[in-house]
Amino acid sequence: MKIELLWFEDCPNHALAEAMLRDVLADAGISAAIERVEVPDEATGIATVFPGSPTIRVNGHDVEPGWTECADCTPRCRLYATSEGLRGLPERQWIADAVRAAS
Repeated sequence: MKIELLWFEDCPNHALAEAMLRDVLADAGISAAIERVEVPDEATGIATVFPGSPTIRVNGHDVEPGWTECADCTPRCRLYATSEGLRGLPERQWIADAVRAAS
């Protein structure tokens, strides 16, 4: 299982996203490594199709249901349309569902 956390330094949410991701993996009994991918500039953003920080991908798929590739891949904070409104973190259940689907 390939797990990626894409982030940029000015994002206040990437550490919380990593902690949530580690918690989901522990709950699922999975000891997969997390590849941390820093996106410091637009060129890296374009190369990684970066929708904002934090972004979590499992086996190359974004954990946000229905996500489609972005046109603007500049380093910035990401907002997720969650069941509780716009948030800076994905829903925990999205991560759990992505991990379960990949395992």
